Amino acid sequence: MTYRLELRGITKQYPGVRANDAVSLRVRPGEIHAVLGENGAGKSTLMKIIYGAVKPDAGEMLFNGQAVRIRSPQEARALGISMVFQHFSLFDTLTAAENVWLGLDKGMPLGEVTRRIREVSGEYGLEVDPDRPVHTLTVGERQRVEIVRALMTRPQLLILDEPTSVLTPQAVDKLFVTLRQLAEQGCAILYISHKLDEIRALCHHCTVLRGGRVTGEVTPAAESNASLSRLMIGSEPPELHRAAPVLGELALSVKALNVPRNDPFGVDLRELSFALHGGEIVGIAGVSGNGQQALMAVLSGEDPRAPAGSVHLFGRDVSRAGPAARRALGLHSVPEERLGRGAVPTMSLAQNTLLTRTDAVGPGGWLRTVGMHGMAAELIARFKVKASGPDALARSLSGGNLQKFIMGREIDAEPRVLLVSQPTWGVDVGAAAQIRGELLKLRDAGCAVLVVSEELDELFEVCDRLMVMSQGRLSPSVAVADATVDQIGAWMSGLWTGQGGAHVQA
Repeated sequence: MTYRLELRGITKQYPGVRANDAVSLRVRPGEIHAVLGENGAGKSTLMKIIYGAVKPDAGEMLFNGQAVRIRSPQEARALGISMVFQHFSLFDTLTAAENVWLGLDKGMPLGEVTRRIREVSGEYGLEVDPDRPVHTLTVGERQRVEIVRALMTRPQLLILDEPTSVLTPQAVDKLFVTLRQLAEQGCAILYISHKLDEIRALCHHCTVLRGGRVTGEVTPAAESNASLSRLMIGSEPPELHRAAPVLGELALSVKALNVPRNDPFGVDLRELSFALHGGEIVGIAGVSGNGQQALMAVLSGEDPRAPAGSVHLFGRDVSRAGPAARRALGLHSVPEERLGRGAVPTMSLAQNTLLTRTDAVGPGGWLRTVGMHGMAAELIARFKVKASGPDALARSLSGGNLQKFIMGREIDAEPRVLLVSQPTWGVDVGAAAQIRGELLKLRDAGCAVLVVSEELDELFEVCDRLMVMSQGRLSPSVAVADATVDQIGAWMSGLWTGQGGAHVQA
């Protein structure tokens, strides 16, 4: 039979690492084919080669039985190949519609593109406002723009690199319906994910990469999570052991916090009140775009507009204090945007330690370069970051490895309060287990941890209490032992039970 895509001996060498080593892979029309591997296994590089964004050093590629050399994403799209990147390829200053337009035939007027976005997003259950500037969108909303842009090209081959990493369970279910529809219509799909349940439920076939080489091919439905994990990382992820929390002092207190939106498409934070103690992990669930990141910006000091008296850190009013002042009191944070906020893409890992760590800054502001390199080297070793060394640029790391480095940088600071957004976004099962284990260690050492995540499984695994954010308001907190996925899912629509037992809507 004629394969939709066939790779023969694809090899790509970077300084210090062979990303792909004689990789061969075949995908049939209508097949959903998973590519599985730990962070740094070479999955994203392989997908970029197929899409024409990276040139291979050796090997051959066939599309619909014909040998092809794809020299650019534009040539890939002309063949019928679309890709949704793990790190988004959107221009912040343009609207969603304008970003989509850039990847389409310019013969279609922008107004028609806008209409088609609404049509396609409605058809597939992926809500996208075409008129919103991208810089006003949350990570989850940007993910939806990327997916809708790919679907609008009616591809013969669709490449998805961690497409559900910041989507809610409801949105994931809708996306799966869409992907199955596309496959039934003959579209071949290459699907990268670290979520083993997703791969087993969705994919027909699976190719496993380790260290840039193909180490196995399996039928996911016939495998267990444990067997897939062993294929991917050589072992099963360690089990997390969560003891009952031992509450310490009141670390972070928020009282009647009201902050207006700072852009026309945001949401107002309204009457937010909660307390966070040392020795506990509190999670915030919710559909992307309901004010979670606005709240984290207020708590971290990035947004200094909180009314006086509304945010206290260890009893001190920090409502108008900046990030540096809060770090001095022991508060550290991990933003949801890795590149651009969590790390500067063009700076080395050693230099990126200086964003939140002052250990390597000497008297008079002189940098101790040896200290910077030493700290980066320790983080690389402790958190098993695959990088060529402390001088590796942040943008050269895979998404999962960069996430491990950023998380490690803040965990290693031994914070008294840690704010974390999407802690294991794009991270493989082994690394995710390590990060969650480190969060539990921090909590057991007395740190107060606040986690924002759109992965309910993650929140149930590490948190002691849960809240839900909807339309800029917070639900009451509920102990994880007393919560259910159905209950949290209902609350995510803005409905929760008030103190009097009646349902209230945000």
